[in-house]
Amino acid sequence: MSTRTRESTLHTLKLPDTFEDLTGLISTDLKVIATALAERAGDRLLLSPRQCHQLRRKLWNKLNQAINETMESLTVERQ
Repeated sequence: MSTRTRESTLHTLKLPDTFEDLTGLISTDLKVIATALAERAGDRLLLSPRQCHQLRRKLWNKLNQAINETMESLTVERQ
């Protein structure tokens, strides 16, 4: 019996307090971006539904991670 490691849960957007009011708006935009890219890749590259889902999750997590790290470093530099 093989064991599969499940991808970690979806990352959340953690903006500094100064930008907290933008969290919902940016999260919605990131969801649209990740979904659009995954759907286009699925259509053009003939990905399976599972591959599309994995791509969407990966895009979501990487986009959130990039924003979180960038904003965190910006905040640290300003302190």
